[in-house]
Amino acid sequence: MNNKRILIIGGGFSKERAISLITAKSVLNALKKKKYKSIICEPDGNLLQNIKNFKPNVVFNALHGRYGEDGYIQAILESAKVKYTHSGVIASSLAMDKEASKEIFIKNKIITPKYIKFKFNNYKKIKKNLVLEIKKKLKFPVVIKPINEGSSVDVYICSEENFIKNLKKLFQYEKILIEEFIGGREIQVAIMGKKKLGAIELIPKRKFYDYEAKYNSKAKTKHIIPVKLTKNDLKKIENIALKAHNLIGCKGITRSDFKFYKGKFYLLEINTQPGMTNLSLVPEIAAYKGMSFISLIEWIIKDASINR
Repeated sequence: MNNKRILIIGGGFSKERAISLITAKSVLNALKKKKYKSIICEPDGNLLQNIKNFKPNVVFNALHGRYGEDGYIQAILESAKVKYTHSGVIASSLAMDKEASKEIFIKNKIITPKYIKFKFNNYKKIKKNLVLEIKKKLKFPVVIKPINEGSSVDVYICSEENFIKNLKKLFQYEKILIEEFIGGREIQVAIMGKKKLGAIELIPKRKFYDYEAKYNSKAKTKHIIPVKLTKNDLKKIENIALKAHNLIGCKGITRSDFKFYKGKFYLLEINTQPGMTNLSLVPEIAAYKGMSFISLIEWIIKDASINR
């Protein structure tokens, strides 16, 4: 019987709740096979009491998106003085804020798509001027996205013709990013602590690697591993991912999303709590490198600490 008690936090309040629950159940099933005492707990008003009652050795953070991946839950766990997985308060907050992380990338000479920040309180005044600004600074097509959501939630590729129509779909957000669209290949890189775990390429049948392409097997996204890159290019993209991981101050596992276009690697964003579902990329990369799913989960648990 394994004596370790693992409390898995899953579900939550973001638009990625359903995926978080799948990740949490995948982790729970793996741990049960190794006889860990494990339960899944929601990050609700009873969380601190549940931690107190269960007395976990480690809290496995299986949340995705806002309130789980942005420093919010991490601050609560630090106040409870309990070991938890993945990145800490500041790194989680920086990685989730796409504008803040992009500014760090730019200052450190990591190529990332150019962008404009847009606040909806100015919408009526600058709607016409905004199109002109995009033509001048970015050119169409552009990508519009919330600053602090994950899993490509509410991300749209827009032409000039459908830009305003798609922009209206994001009224619920205070501010968004309008980003230059980068074509080319979708490549993602996993980092494990201070180690480059590996890379995978994705060829979606949909317009891009969106929420459906990520989590619906019917979308038939093609996963290519090993990635068809030269040794030098593979080393380069993995080094950029590791550099970003360290610059943001990440811990544990991260996954960085890139576009490879005209010989350049563009870093789109860094994910501090990658999914652990049967379609998730980090477990697939780990498996290719000879690491089983339970070994990956046990590594994440061993890496946990009180102050991340």
